Amino acid sequence: MRRVLIAAVGLALVNLVPAAPAAQAADPCAAWMDPHDSADHRANALVAAMTQDQKLGMLTFSNPPWFAFYGTAGHVDGIPALCVPDLVLSDAGSGVAGLQVATTVFPSGVAQASTWDPTTQRRLGRAIGEEAYAKGINVMLGPGMNIARTPYNGRNFEYFGEDPYLAASSATAFIRGIQDNPVLASAKHYAFNNQETDRMTVDVRVDERTRREIYLPAFEAAVKKADVGSVMCSYNRIGGNYACENPRMLTGYLRKDWGFDGFVESDWGATHSTAPAAMAGMDLEMHASPLPQQYFSADNVRAALADGSMTRARVDDMVRDTVRPMFEHGLFDHPVAPGAAPYLSDVSTPHTELARRAAAEATVLLKNRDDLLPFGTGGGHTIAVIGWAANPVGATSSTSGGGSSHGSGVARLVSPLEGITSAALAHGDRVVYVEGSNVADARAAAAAADEVVVVATDGSTEGSDRPDLGFRPEVCVSVGCSSIPLDQEGMIAAATAANPRTVVVLDVGAPVRMPWLADAGAVLLPWYGGLQHGNALADVLYGDAEPGGRLPQTFPRSEQQASFEPAAYPGVDGKETYDEGLLVGYRGYDARGERPLFPFGYGLGYTTFAFRDLSVRRAGEGADATLTVRNTGDRTGAAVPQVYVSFPRSAGEPPKQLKGFDKVTLEPGATRRVTIHLDRRAFAHWRGGWVVTPGEYGVAVGSSSRDLPLRARLTMR
Repeated sequence: MRRVLIAAVGLALVNLVPAAPAAQAADPCAAWMDPHDSADHRANALVAAMTQDQKLGMLTFSNPPWFAFYGTAGHVDGIPALCVPDLVLSDAGSGVAGLQVATTVFPSGVAQASTWDPTTQRRLGRAIGEEAYAKGINVMLGPGMNIARTPYNGRNFEYFGEDPYLAASSATAFIRGIQDNPVLASAKHYAFNNQETDRMTVDVRVDERTRREIYLPAFEAAVKKADVGSVMCSYNRIGGNYACENPRMLTGYLRKDWGFDGFVESDWGATHSTAPAAMAGMDLEMHASPLPQQYFSADNVRAALADGSMTRARVDDMVRDTVRPMFEHGLFDHPVAPGAAPYLSDVSTPHTELARRAAAEATVLLKNRDDLLPFGTGGGHTIAVIGWAANPVGATSSTSGGGSSHGSGVARLVSPLEGITSAALAHGDRVVYVEGSNVADARAAAAAADEVVVVATDGSTEGSDRPDLGFRPEVCVSVGCSSIPLDQEGMIAAATAANPRTVVVLDVGAPVRMPWLADAGAVLLPWYGGLQHGNALADVLYGDAEPGGRLPQTFPRSEQQASFEPAAYPGVDGKETYDEGLLVGYRGYDARGERPLFPFGYGLGYTTFAFRDLSVRRAGEGADATLTVRNTGDRTGAAVPQVYVSFPRSAGEPPKQLKGFDKVTLEPGATRRVTIHLDRRAFAHWRGGWVVTPGEYGVAVGSSSRDLPLRARLTMR
C-alpha cells in the first residue's frame, strides 16, 4: 500500500513539472546554428536536413527576378523553417548600385586601382559592405577584375587595370573589405570577358600560359588570399564552351587548383543549359528578363535527375557550395531583412568623407607645367570653369560609368562646378562658368580668366565598346546610356590655346587621345570620381589634398599603338584569339620598343622624391627589395616605389613585370627605409606548373614602368 502511495505521489510530482516547449525539445535549426561550429560542419548538417524541394528552390532566382525586389539585382528566397536567410544580390563595384537610393557612389574600379593603396581599397570595400547590409543586401556582385587588354573595352572603368599583380592586390583588398561585413563579394566576370563587343557569344581562344600569367591571377588571389564567397561566370565562350558550362574553368581552375569553396552564380542570363552547366560546376542561375527561362528551375532539374544527366550528389554540392560561405561569413548569424524601410533608408552619410579622400587619392596628375598646380590661396583670381561635364546635370553622367554598376544617389552629387565654386569662395576667388559647346565661348572665357579648369568626359558603359580614343559624352539613366553631340576636343583645344594656365580635367573610364596636350598647363585624371568628385577635385586644385594616383593602365600615343588585327579584337566569325599572348599593356609596349603617351605606373605629385640604395637579398623562397625613399620637396606627399622583375632570356617572359609596390607618405625632407617582399611567384612562370627558371634575374625599382633608376641582379636556383 505504501509503495502504491509513493508511486502515486511520484507520478503526481512528475506531472507537475512543466514540459519543455516543443521548439526547445527539437529545435529544427540547432544542428547548424552554432556560430562556433565550422562552416563545413554547419553546411553538411543543413543539407542533410533539407528536403529535395527545399534544395531545388536554392538553385535559381526567386520571383520577382530583377530590380522589382527592392531595387536589387535578384534574390533567392530563404527557408524560415530551417533558419535559412534570404540571399539578396546587388550590383556593385563603385557602390551599392542598380535601382538603390541614398547610397554612396565611390570612385570607379579603375580609380580605386589608381590609388595603389590596398588600405584605402579595403576601406572602400568595407564601406560598401556596410551600406549593402543596411539596405538588406548580403551579396555584392563585385569587384570586377578583368584585365584591360584593350583601351576600347567599355567596362574597363569597372576593372583594376592592365597588370595582373596590381589587379590581384586591388581585388584582394576590396573583397576583404566587403566581407568584413556579413556580406559576400563576387569575383567577376570569370573569365576572359575583356570586351563588350559580342560579349554574349564571342569564343575566346587563350593559351594556357597566358591564362595563368595574365588573366587568371586576380581570380586566383580572390580565392586564395581573400576567400571570396562567390564567383560570377561570364557571358562569353572559352575554347568552344560557354563560361558558365565550362568544366575546366568552374571545376578545374577554381576548385581543384585553387580550392574555391563558395558558389558560382551565372551572369544575368548567361546560363544556356541545365545539366551541362550544373555538372560543369555552376551552382546558381540568375536572370534579368521579366519572363526568364529558368534552366535551374525545379522542374528542369527533376527532369535532368530522372534522365541521369544530373545526380542528386551534385544537387547537394550545389546547395552546400551556396550555404557554406553564408555560414563562414556570418550571413546565417546576421541575416538581412530586406524591405521597404531599408530600401528607402539613407546609408551614405557616414561615408562621405571617405568618398572624398579616395577620389583625391585616385586622381592622377599627368602634367603640371611650371607648377601651375596647386592654385595660390591669396585670393582675387578669376577662375573660368568650362564644360558640360562640370555642371550638376552633366556630372550625373560623368562621375560613374554606365550599365549595371551605374551609381545612384544623384541628389548627393557634388559637381566640379559646385566644388570649385565653394572652394574659390573660401579662398577669395571668383568663378565664371560656360558650358563649352560653343567653342568661341570657351575661348573667350579662357582668355579672360586668370586660371581655367576645363572638364571633359567620355562615356564608358556596359554593353558596348568604345569606337576610338576620342570623347563621346553620354547621358546615363540606370543601366541605359545615350550619346550626346558635344565637341569636347574643340573645347579643350580652344581653352588651352587661349590661356596657358589651363587645367584639363578628364572624367573618363579609359585612356583618351590628347592632341591638345602640348598647350595644356596641367592635366588631371580623376577617372569617374563618384559623388564627392567636385569636392575632391577642388581639394586637389587648391592643394588641400595631394593628387595621389598612379596609372593602372598605359595611355597610348596613338590609335595605332592600341590597334589589333581583327582576329585578335574584336574577333572574326565569332572567334577571338589572344595572339599577343603575354604582351598585354606595358609588357607589349616594352617588347615592341614603343613609347606610350603616359606609361603604366606614372603619376606626378606636388612634391618630389628620390629613391636610392637598393639592396636585394634572398628571403625564404623569394627575395626582399630594400631601398631608401626621401621626400626632396617642400610638401608632404606620397611616393609609390614599384618593383619590376626581369627574367632570364630562356624563360621567354616579357622584358619586365610588376611584382611589388608600396605607398609611402613622407613629410618634407623625411627619409624612410622601405622593404618590399617578392614571393616565389614573383620569379615564376607557367610551364605545366609554376616554375622558377634557374639563372640571373633583374630587379628594378622606380616610379613607373619607364622610370626605374635603381637596378640590381639576383640569382635564383
